Parts: sequence; C-alpha cells; structure tokens
Amino acid sequence: MTDAVRVPGNESMPRVGVRALCDFTARRGDLDHRFTPSPSARDGLEGQARVVATRGEGYRAEVPVAEEVAGLRIQGRIDGVCRDGRTIEEIKTYRGRLERMADNQRALHWAQVRAYGALWCREQGLEEVTLVLVYVDSANWRETRLTETCQAEALWRELEQRCRNYRQWGESEVAHRRARDASLAQLAFPWPDFRPGQRELAETVYKAAATGRELLVEAPTGIGKTLGTLFPTLKAMPRHALDRLAFLTMKTPGRQVALDALRKLFPQPDAPLRVLELIARQKACEYPGRACHGDACPLAQGFYDRLPAAREAAATYAWLDREGLRDIASQHQLCPYYLGQEMARWSDVLVADVNHYFDTSALLHGLCRSEEWRMAVLIDEAHNLVDRARGMYSAGLDQRRMAGWHREAPQGVKRSLGRVVRCWQALIREQYDVDVAVPTAPEDTTHWRQLEALPEQLVGALQSASSAISDHLAEHPEDGSGMLTDCLFELLAFTRLAETFGDHSLCELTRQGRGRSQLAIVNLIPADFLAPRFSSASTCTLFSATLSPAHYQRDLLGLPQHTVWYEVASPFSAEQLEVRVCRHLSTRYRDRERSLPGIVETLADQYRRQPGHYLAFVSSFHYLQQLHEALAKAWPEIPLRRQQRSMSEEQRNQFVADFRPGGRGIALAVLGGAFAEGIDLPGDRLIGAFIATLGLPPREPRQEVLKQRLETRFGCGDDYAYRIPGLIKVVQAAGRVIRQPEDRGVVVLMDDRYASPEVQSRLPGWWRGAS
Repeated sequence: MTDAVRVPGNESMPRVGVRALCDFTARRGDLDHRFTPSPSARDGLEGQARVVATRGEGYRAEVPVAEEVAGLRIQGRIDGVCRDGRTIEEIKTYRGRLERMADNQRALHWAQVRAYGALWCREQGLEEVTLVLVYVDSANWRETRLTETCQAEALWRELEQRCRNYRQWGESEVAHRRARDASLAQLAFPWPDFRPGQRELAETVYKAAATGRELLVEAPTGIGKTLGTLFPTLKAMPRHALDRLAFLTMKTPGRQVALDALRKLFPQPDAPLRVLELIARQKACEYPGRACHGDACPLAQGFYDRLPAAREAAATYAWLDREGLRDIASQHQLCPYYLGQEMARWSDVLVADVNHYFDTSALLHGLCRSEEWRMAVLIDEAHNLVDRARGMYSAGLDQRRMAGWHREAPQGVKRSLGRVVRCWQALIREQYDVDVAVPTAPEDTTHWRQLEALPEQLVGALQSASSAISDHLAEHPEDGSGMLTDCLFELLAFTRLAETFGDHSLCELTRQGRGRSQLAIVNLIPADFLAPRFSSASTCTLFSATLSPAHYQRDLLGLPQHTVWYEVASPFSAEQLEVRVCRHLSTRYRDRERSLPGIVETLADQYRRQPGHYLAFVSSFHYLQQLHEALAKAWPEIPLRRQQRSMSEEQRNQFVADFRPGGRGIALAVLGGAFAEGIDLPGDRLIGAFIATLGLPPREPRQEVLKQRLETRFGCGDDYAYRIPGLIKVVQAAGRVIRQPEDRGVVVLMDDRYASPEVQSRLPGWWRGAS
C-alpha cells in the first residue's frame, strides 16, 4: 500500500493510501501515550497469519482495492474478505488490555475499515456490507470481534468527505513535489569548484543513487564528505524518482554539520525543500517528568484537534530544525516532539541520529516501509555503526533495581515482580551453586557467565510482570510517569529481544556478590537485524575516513555482497604528516608499568623540539591517570590537561575550546573516547598526536566469545574482534591532526607492533614510510 502522496508518471491526480487518508482525517482529541505495550511488526504479521489460518476455504487475504474518489486515487489492501463476499475484516494486533486503547486509535481503526467497506461495495456493486474489526491479543492470540453492518451509500458519502478534506492537502503536496524536483534538477554546487577528491566522491555517490546500490566510501577528513554526499543525492532525487533523503549521524554535532551543508545548498529562505531535524523525545519535551497524555500534559490535550493547523503551518517552512519546529509547536500549543514525528511523513530531507532508522522501533524505517518510499540513506561516520547497532539490539536487567521495584510496587504488581525475584535467585543458585542469602566472595569480585540458552522460567516471569504492570497502568494512569514506567520499558526491551534470540547474540549473567547481578542479551553480530533495513532503502551510502577493510563492514552490517567499495584518494601528502613508530616500546597489558618512562620521555622530547598543542591517547582511564602523574612529576613545566570520566557536554566543549590558536600543552585522552574522533582542530590548534596503544579490546570472556562467533560465521575471528576495530580507532585519532591542505603535523605510534608488516599494511596509504 502506498500511503504517501506521489507524482506517478504523467498523472496529475494525487494518490493516497487508505491508512494515510484515515490517519490524516480521522484522529481527534488528545495525544495519549500511556505506555500501552505496542506489538512488534513480527507480532502484527503473526497475528494476521493466525487469523487467516482459521478462516477456512474461500477466505481471501490482502485483497487490493482502488478507486477515484473526489479527485483522489485511493488505494489499499483489505486484510480479509470472507467467503460470502459481503463481510470484510480489518485485523489489528495489540498488547495489554484492549480497554486501554486510546479513543483516537480506535477511531482510526474504524475509519480504515469503513473506508475499505466503501471501496469494496463500489467495486462489487453491493448495497450493504458487514464490517469486522478483529483485535488479536499477542499474548495468547485470542480474538475480539467488533461487527457493524453498514449501507454502501452512507460509507461512500463518508469516504467522499474524507477525500474532500484531504484533497487540498494532496494537491498542494503534488505541487510541492513538482517544485522540489524542478529546483533539485537546477541545483548547483555552492562553491566555484570541488575540493580535491570531492568531485570523484560526488560522482560515485550519484551513480549509486541512480542504480539503487549500496556504497561504502572511505574518504579522508577535509575533502568535504557531507557536502560531497548530500549534493549528488539531492541531484539524483528528481531524475530517479527518490521520495526522501535521510542523512543519519552518530552524534549531535554531525546533525548540525549536515544542516549547515544544506543551508549552503539552499541559502534562500523560501526553498521548495522541507528539511526536518529529528531529535530525541527527552531533549524536545517541554514538560519533563509528565506523562504523554491529555490528563497530564497541556500540549497533549486536544493535540489532534490542533494538529491540522500546525501541520499546514509547518508545511510552509523550509527549515524544520529544532528551533523552527519548536516555534511552530509553541504557536499552536502542541508537543514539538510529536509534531516532528508527524512532519517526518511530509518532509523531503530528514536529518537524524542513526537510531531513527536502524533501531527496533525506528520511525523512519517504519515510514519507509508503510509509505513505500524510495528512500536514499546517507550514513556519516559509518565506522561507528557496528558498535551502535550492537547497542540497539542489546538489553539488560539489574537484580538490585528489580528488587527495588518489587519493594515499591503496588500490590497488584508486587506478586508478579516477586516471581521475577524468585526466578532470578533460582538462576543464581543454578549457575553459581551458592546460597543466595550468604555472601561467598568480596563485593568487588565479578563473576561472568555465558548462558547457553535463555532462562525460560525467568523470561516467562518477566513477560507476566510486564503484562501485570500494563494492566495496573490501565487502571491507574497517574502512576505512568514514575518507577513502574521505567520497569515496564526495561522488561519489554528484554523480552522482545528474547523473542529473536539466536547465534547473533549471547545471554550473559554477571555477579558481583549477594543480590548484585545483571542479566543481559548482548548482540554480537548486528547483520541479522540490519540487513532488512538496508534492503528497505532504495540506495544507501555509508562513508567515513576509516571503513576498510570493506569485507568487515559488509559482513558485520549485513550489507549485500555486491555492495560497491570506493576509496577516495587522499588530498594530503606524506610530507604533511610525519609518522614515527617507537619500536622500543610495548604497551601490552603486561608491559604498561614499564612503558611509562619511555612514553613520558617521548612526549617531552617531541614537545621540547616543537612546542604546541598535542593530544596523547592511551588505552584506559587508569593508564591515563598514571601517565598524567608521571609526566607532571618529570616535566612540571609542560602544561597538561586530561579527559575526565563522565564529562558533561559543557566540559567536553571546554576541553576542545582550550586548543586555542597559538597555545601550547599536552592533553591526555582515552582512545575511542569523545576526543578521538568527531572534533575539528585545524591549523596550530593541534600539531601532533601520540597513540600509546594498538586500540585492541581487552581479551575478556565476552570478547573471546565474540571472537569465536565471528570465526564460526566469517572465518575472521581475531581480525574482526580485535585487530580491525582497534586500528580503526587508531586511524580516527590520528586523523585529528591533518584537517586541511595547509596543515602540518606529527603522529607518534608508540608500540613495537606498529612496525610489523601486517599492521603497516592496514595503515592509510599516504602514511607510507612510517618508521
């Protein structure tokens, strides 16, 4: 079903799907998100399949219908047509209690089945039809059937009215699309010429968009990757009928870089292009701590009554960034976060964090599928996607938090959480063969276990507890913004991942002492979850300064084997960057204490020869502290700063700001942390970097399990678990030094292993000659 307005071929008539039409015209009243557990897409498919399987011979599923109504082309698929041909069904899967379903949601469901009834009667020449809403409980697959017999004429009049209400919007969207495509066809590069390597990058990205391919691009810092990927993709949109462009970033500063690039491309305020910035709900919320429903938040009360006017106003804005969206929401007294969610359906370019497309319940992926968008996806700093995706598809629970929830829970929930506590204690006894009431080891001793299978009894107890909490919140919505909500979200995250548990993940149990344990589902290979996301996009370009080797990214991300690899030649030369290897030093774990004097002397010697700003990267905060103390004691005249644990955003910004032009000093940081990538220090703000580690993850039990799984799946266990991710961090950190063509600097690699041919072969080509 196509739910978005399209401009197909030479047709002038707007087209819209039944769901989108009803969603646009039928919702009324309050926004209501009282933490009703929503079914997963898998639940929905299984629920529909179970219903169809019970209907017997002559029942037809997924029946397409389409008609021209009041100047619109309406189309969709009826979930089911019964054998008599006079009864149609709309099947909806739900979780929790059906009575809890919000009124605006129920109204939407009835509007959909009534619209399908009107279309079916017109196609079949019926005078009346029986409409059935089939609600399927995903907990036990029981059906609740709501039935209504309607006259065809009344249904048609209702559908005509909805279409008239929508038509003006639909026609304006068709006009917007044509104006947008005409503007993009004439779009010019904003500068007189491309930077070195940028034209080749743009041409490659355009070809990928034109042919619907996935593309991996390794391009050095400083060539303008953001503009070099946005410009060609926008140019490809009108010629190759791309509906939307999603620019996905790993961190907040990346979104601003993309918005700035788009403003360079479209400096005029009335550009026929809608750009929307999506931000996290907690950052957009105007009433933190309040539940998202009309009884608690004034911006949720009457939300759908005020939404049409706000949507119309927002559609006239070219720039719906955070501030622009907030201004419109304020004018119409609406929640800015949910206004942004609505405008995601109607915007051309969506700038967002990667989780908005790749997470389990990602908005953009959901829209891409339901609207049947031809979407182009650009992923910045894509070397981070493996780790980010692992986090998206992992979930954990803490025994002490669970015990606290059990103590504080109201009576109806306490019983279910008590079963969780007892099952957890039984799991501890089973795995560690201890009396859970008696401490058997010091509190700071950590015991890690990989469970060969999910603990079925505990998972069952967690599922029951989440249902009990949902039922309680249905009766007591005033409890929806406190402890129970946190508990429900964590239980649901864990139990939903349990439904898809496989060899791509492991189940781990960690214990620090009596009553102190954690149970987690940890994703190791995100490919199984990400592959469907890539296949939903029409084209996808992943770019970074550190993506090689290509097979590592293809395998772990689930990219197709025919994914194109392209490496942009560096515009920098070996003369700009002196790369030295300290062959006499070992930063292996066993050698760290002995390595400190040599590292201190290397840092001080370079600083004395060429004073200026330097960054020195080490493997851990503990090692960083030791190096800071040793360097301060041996060379008190050298200005020193160091990264602290859990720095606030303001502290991180100040740390970067202290690299002032003309200044001096050595700043110590952790490799792979906040200052090892994503910061721009051109000129003499940074003239050198020391890297006192190979970046290898510690050989801990979980990491060894990862190595084994990767070896079994891909035959590259040691490379994929240790060497490649370590060297990606190293090259990223070194990339802070040379940021623009006139920069000069030094990188000192402080470990004898950097001299090995294997490691040398994986360093950037223009570094050749590292000695």
